[in-house]
Amino acid sequence: MQLKFSKKVIAGLIGLAVTFILVSGLFIALNSDNDPFHARAVTDPAFPSLTYTIQTFLWWDGGQVGTHLDWVRLMSYSHIKQTFAWRDLQPLEDTWDWDQADRIMEEVERRDLKVIARLGQVPDWAQPDDYREADIEVDERHDVPAQDIDDWRNYCFTVADRYKDRSIVAYQIWNEPNLTREWGNKRPDPAGYVELLAVCSEAIRDADADVIIISAGLAPTGNNDDIAIPDDVYLDAMYRNNFQQYVDVVGVHAPGFAPPEYGPDDAEADGRGRWFTFRRIEDLRKIMIQYDDDARQMAILEFGYTTDTRDADSDYSWYAVTEEEQADMLLRAYDYAIEHWRPWIGVMSLIYLPSPAWTPENEEYWWAISKSDTGEHRPAFFALANMQKVCDDFVIPERESDSPVALGLEPAPICPSLN
Repeated sequence: MQLKFSKKVIAGLIGLAVTFILVSGLFIALNSDNDPFHARAVTDPAFPSLTYTIQTFLWWDGGQVGTHLDWVRLMSYSHIKQTFAWRDLQPLEDTWDWDQADRIMEEVERRDLKVIARLGQVPDWAQPDDYREADIEVDERHDVPAQDIDDWRNYCFTVADRYKDRSIVAYQIWNEPNLTREWGNKRPDPAGYVELLAVCSEAIRDADADVIIISAGLAPTGNNDDIAIPDDVYLDAMYRNNFQQYVDVVGVHAPGFAPPEYGPDDAEADGRGRWFTFRRIEDLRKIMIQYDDDARQMAILEFGYTTDTRDADSDYSWYAVTEEEQADMLLRAYDYAIEHWRPWIGVMSLIYLPSPAWTPENEEYWWAISKSDTGEHRPAFFALANMQKVCDDFVIPERESDSPVALGLEPAPICPSLN
């Protein structure tokens, strides 16, 4: 039977269709404006957002490992980020040394903390011949891909196998490969990094299928040359090499070049590079969305504000802040993340609790929230310890500076971990 409709009915149906399209378009537009970074896409997060983490240097700590971990607990931080350097664990091809790593793990677990372990720092014996023999100053030797990829694979597997079912909940694979100094003093190579990442990721998963894998944090930079590749350009190249299949979380860095509220659009309007912002990671999140990877979390693997005002001896004095400003900026950074970046930011790893070896001659000394030479805490330490902390729906309220918890008389609460 053939159905026939009057012109009036047809016009009505067309009108309804047009209305539906307009309403749908408006709904999509409004939701896009309200959710510009596709937070709602993150339905199976690797980490609670935000996971409060601080980078530590416990390896050669001069006996301070317990003190520094007590500070972490006092701050109500739940995770540390600690390098498990290949050169320390396997100093010779036929020699493994687990003493320091085991000691750190025991102290961490005694305090019910969790670890994000950074992997890298290739030992001399595993470095390429041309790099090992090159005329490079010792303090300029950062990292270089191993000459034999199987040696690298074995290191990743051996660490993960030894510490499976322990308190290492995640591995960060390498650091800042978009910088020449972190890539054997050669031009950064995104495809080469993805190959390195794939080998390590597969080795870790063979040893511990449940641990979280995070790609290397990328350095924000204005260079696009043989010295460095911008983080957005490098991340895009990583996606074109399908790196996402090897990770659970995308690693980024967010140093405090400017106040937390100052965004990439603001910097561009002021004639600066978009990378010159704490909020640079929003540009990187848009790349994730472009590649339909919006369900995956990011981890901020380094963020902080430097107090390094040494004019002649510092490359960082041009954006240094006072110690009081450092405390204020860090509080505002967390506030901004709580309001705008959950749940797609899973981890915020602060730099640093200092290495005992640092002196005012080291630029890292000025980023830290405590002073390694005197043991004195900068104002940021107390501000961060006492601030409110939000992990998904779990909230640790702000506390008074003279409260029993703040004074160390009662245990400090920490956010629960998904792992």
